[in-house]
Amino acid sequence: MRLEGKRAIVTGAGSGIGKAIASRFAQEGARVVIADIDLEAAEIVAKELGDNTKPYRVDVSKAEEVHKLINHVVDEWGGLDIMVNNAGVGVAATTTETSEEDFDRIIAINLKGTFLGMKYAIPAIRNSGGGSIINIASVAGLVGVPERAAYCASKGGIVALTRAAAIDHISEGVRINCICPGTVLTPWIERITANYPDPEAARAAMEARQPHGRFVMPEEIAAMAAFLASDEAGSIVGAAMVVDGGMTAK
Repeated sequence: MRLEGKRAIVTGAGSGIGKAIASRFAQEGARVVIADIDLEAAEIVAKELGDNTKPYRVDVSKAEEVHKLINHVVDEWGGLDIMVNNAGVGVAATTTETSEEDFDRIIAINLKGTFLGMKYAIPAIRNSGGGSIINIASVAGLVGVPERAAYCASKGGIVALTRAAAIDHISEGVRINCICPGTVLTPWIERITANYPDPEAARAAMEARQPHGRFVMPEEIAAMAAFLASDEAGSIVGAAMVVDGGMTAK
């Protein structure tokens, strides 16, 4: 119960990593807003997790929607302690293969969405007496990953933005860090591999590139998020916490 009494928002919490983080936070005693662009998915997760969770529809690329989300939580619960900027998308493509439309969409959701989440959450967390922001980046923000050009750009931006914001706002009691997952077993795997001529072979190749021989599980990312959100992580500021089964150690 490390997060007992804490008030949290998790974006992209209707499935995958976000759902696992929301579940772990609820288990640790937090009240959690399950924020997702798919309201039906958010409602299903909130129903599964119980009374301490609330579903909320948000498009993280829209400033007014993110601002309303933060204000809603402050109005409902009297403040905000934890913000997890997790919502994200990606496509399988090289730089030359990536359309301008896909590039703009990935940057808008992944990078701008994280920026907006911090922009509006930082004052709310500061006014609540301090707390934690956790951005979900990726190993793709630390090393080059084949056929993920725009995704790598967006996640590298999240790592850099996390560090800059962490230095700017730690004096206000707001700790900002990011997590860099490796290849995590989520519905995103199916969406990415569906674009390949042989989806099963593409999936097997993604799993094989993990040195520990398997996909990272969403619950493993959630465990790191729960630690970063807790008071135990009080001296972790501006860090990029890698959870990748050894992928970037090679």
